[in-house]
Amino acid sequence: MKLILDGNVNVYYIQTLCMIFFPGEKFGAAEQEAPDAPMLSLRLRARNGGMEAAVTVTANGKSASATRFLEDSEHHTGEKTAKLVCGLAVIAACGQLLGYRPSWGMLTGVRPSKVATELLRQGLSKTRVKKILASEYSVIPKKAALATDVAINEQKIIGNPGRRDCSLYISIPFCPTRCSYCSFVSYTSRKLLDLIPDYLERLMTDVRQMAAKIRELGLRLCTVYIGGGTPTILTPDQLRRLLSTIAECVDVGALEEYTLESGRADTITAEKFAVAREYGVNRVCVNAQSLSDEVLQNIGRCHTAADFFRAFAVARASGIPYINTDLIVGLPGDHFHIFAKSFDQVVALRPENLTVHTFCVKKAADILRQDSHVYSLRGGDAGKCVDYTQLRAAQEGYRPYYMYRQKNTVGNFENVGFALEGAECRYNVYMMEEVHSIFAAGAGAVSKMVDYTPRGGGKPVIERLFYPKYPYEYLKDDSTGQKTAVMEAFYRQHGLLD
Repeated sequence: MKLILDGNVNVYYIQTLCMIFFPGEKFGAAEQEAPDAPMLSLRLRARNGGMEAAVTVTANGKSASATRFLEDSEHHTGEKTAKLVCGLAVIAACGQLLGYRPSWGMLTGVRPSKVATELLRQGLSKTRVKKILASEYSVIPKKAALATDVAINEQKIIGNPGRRDCSLYISIPFCPTRCSYCSFVSYTSRKLLDLIPDYLERLMTDVRQMAAKIRELGLRLCTVYIGGGTPTILTPDQLRRLLSTIAECVDVGALEEYTLESGRADTITAEKFAVAREYGVNRVCVNAQSLSDEVLQNIGRCHTAADFFRAFAVARASGIPYINTDLIVGLPGDHFHIFAKSFDQVVALRPENLTVHTFCVKKAADILRQDSHVYSLRGGDAGKCVDYTQLRAAQEGYRPYYMYRQKNTVGNFENVGFALEGAECRYNVYMMEEVHSIFAAGAGAVSKMVDYTPRGGGKPVIERLFYPKYPYEYLKDDSTGQKTAVMEAFYRQHGLLD
């Protein structure tokens, strides 16, 4: 897509706005030269005590224009005013051209509840926050209400975070097969799966070093999350070795929660969950994605709906108290009646957590190579499916407590975590809201060091440390000692140990 920008404009923000209306578009040099590419021109000017943005967008031989003006406000910086007025103009021009109003308006970030959180912290009422989201950000009313509810529930979970609070993420980036929509760094070939024994040895060494540094610094470990990939690809003996290593260096009984992301029904056994229960795991995932065998086959899931029900029964019988189940709206071959049936069947099982994702087309996903036309602006009946989940979840006593969005989702919809009262996954909130440090070990893992309440005031300070993405690179890496030294330096620099 071609962009012609005039003025002090946030280029990345304009690109993300354009991707709402033109999903899958790119903005490289080749696109700038393509004669038939969509084009957007924007002019931003200071005028009469405010900012004015004028936008013209052209696609498929048609054009539309819009001009918007915002007065300067004591509540917004000049940068914020410029961003808002540009967003209003782009939304108006593109919406006029395509006859489409995005449900999240000009909110393009990962955390659509962030604005609601900021407004609530200013002491505004829930009603006032919803009105501001609708009027200033062009969010439709039901999404404004969702964002506000999520923000309120998140803050109840977060409370007043301690400056020494932290969590630990442990990466198992292997899967038995790769789903066609997946872009995670996960490995499925026999040659790569053969790396698991060596990978596990290295991982346990790093977990010991990370945990030792957490103890040395006097930090409070709140949650441990073992993610993937599919961690239950490990054999029962391998899982026991990993969990026993964690138990050696972590006071599991003092954790707020301990999660094993199992996910795939074809990797779940009673023996593995018995091991998890023995070592104090109190949260697992049994993910359906869909309960239509045809849809599951379309996306490369090597299990059936019957396998899911078997795996869920195993999880419930294990005595592990919290189970999460994922479903995905908008999968290829799915439609409202199929999805609604899947959702109702899952709700009938009463998992403590339900996470409803919207199908997201990632650049590295196999499905994009199979079908380059999977991007969808309006999303077909995905919006109807999303609305159904939020209505039914409320009827069944589930509250939305966690939400994020991704680029190129079908219909530009959201991903929402629902939970029964008191059963929320705290790690998800801590990680997404960046309220304390998340230390990480394993291939593709990223440690995120956070000073949530800097002593001089201002926004949270965040630094990241990256492990190599690929297991064979990770096995050659020897940076854990360096990473733990950087962790300590960060905490001392920001006075978090005082």
